[in-house]
Amino acid sequence: MKEIFTMWRYTQMVVLVALSAAIYAAVLIPLKSFPIVPGFIEIRPANAFPIVFGLLFGPAGAWGSAIGNLIGDFFGTLSLGSIAGFVGNFFLALLPYKLWSAYFRRGENMEQNVDSGKKLGVYVAVTVLASVVCALIIAWWIELLGLVPFTVGLISITSNNAIMALILGPILLLALYPRVKRFGLLWTEIMDPEEVSAPRNQTLGNVLVWVGGIGGAVVGLIFSLSGATFGGLGIGLGVALFLVLILVGTFLLGGREQVEAAQEMMVAEEGESESAR
Repeated sequence: MKEIFTMWRYTQMVVLVALSAAIYAAVLIPLKSFPIVPGFIEIRPANAFPIVFGLLFGPAGAWGSAIGNLIGDFFGTLSLGSIAGFVGNFFLALLPYKLWSAYFRRGENMEQNVDSGKKLGVYVAVTVLASVVCALIIAWWIELLGLVPFTVGLISITSNNAIMALILGPILLLALYPRVKRFGLLWTEIMDPEEVSAPRNQTLGNVLVWVGGIGGAVVGLIFSLSGATFGGLGIGLGVALFLVLILVGTFLLGGREQVEAAQEMMVAEEGESESAR
């Protein structure tokens, strides 16, 4: 995942971090007065943005979503739980772009849009998984701190993330993708391929993230519903093992192939423009 560090060398990517954070926070803050769990979880139509920002802006979208969520927490929900909120929202935007190319063959159009049935299907899959992983990270942490029960955190955050992103995300992508591309602000057209991690084993990485996300949620729910005897210990240790699987799987996924594909397309389009003159 070296691009989450090397992206800071690019002025445009830094600007996209600031832009993502500002937009996310600006939409989050007005709805702080409509909580699901007072002080911790609120209704969040803005949750569609991390998925979209991750696909369009890559690592800049991940940093922007994490920072934007933290800024939003300063307006009524700041607590130790905000640590997990930062990490969870980072993964909410990180996983969609990391997983995206795992569902496309080399040479296949993998533009980060939903302008085909297959791409819409991939969008739904990565949105659901990223929503679960984000909720798992936050629910695990706030359970350990004794702030909110694991089951309440997991179900409310997952549904909040997924429903908003599945309804609003495709609309945002269809509207924003062509404009972002026109202005040369897609992360795949900004970053150098050598500064983006190459896939080590996409298939295994994809499987590990799915097993970690869904498995961790199931195991956490089982322990949470088992009662106080094993609940806290089971969630603390059991879910932690699945979080490690998610992290390992994310490292195995790439990103460079998307950059290379986008830049090959740019060269081809420039060649066609020259031929047409």
